[in-house]
Amino acid sequence: MPVSASSSTLPQILLLPDGGPQSHAEPWLARWQGLHGAVLLEQHDWQRPLRGDWSARLQETLVDAPAPVVLVASGLGCVLAAWWAAHSPAAAKVRGALLVGPVDVEQPALREQLPGWSPIALQRLPFPCILVGQANPAACSLERAQALAQAWGATYVAPDETAHDPTRDDWATGRTLLQTLLKDDKPW
Repeated sequence: MPVSASSSTLPQILLLPDGGPQSHAEPWLARWQGLHGAVLLEQHDWQRPLRGDWSARLQETLVDAPAPVVLVASGLGCVLAAWWAAHSPAAAKVRGALLVGPVDVEQPALREQLPGWSPIALQRLPFPCILVGQANPAACSLERAQALAQAWGATYVAPDETAHDPTRDDWATGRTLLQTLLKDDKPW
């Protein structure tokens, strides 16, 4: 789905969900898409996420974007955003990124489940970003999330600071964090 410019001056919000067969339907991402007009980046294969294919899809979408974009990434989508930004001149179209619960694909168990996703790009991202840690050490320890935030030049927000329950709500705190990236008086 191409990214379209909205009638306002706000950039388009592009959602980069986690990998896996059901994760692209994460409740808060689905709500943001349905209620707030964010665009979900559809991938060709949710069952077998391949970094090269996912990066190419993100590249196509951003090259075709008629306006600036703000990325909202979850899990594997965070790793995708960092990898893509380190390799694409189209990253100049990105106004900011909200990175939620990155997955540490360099852990041995995850490296086996997600071949081809490591190493994680550790270059400073060329746009402002906020990284929200997650309380799931099997996916990424808080220490590793803090290290990724530092490498990417992101502001780190601890999971207990976000009042995040994506299974029950619209994650209002996440929308507030996103608003700081939008730097606009209009509420999102």
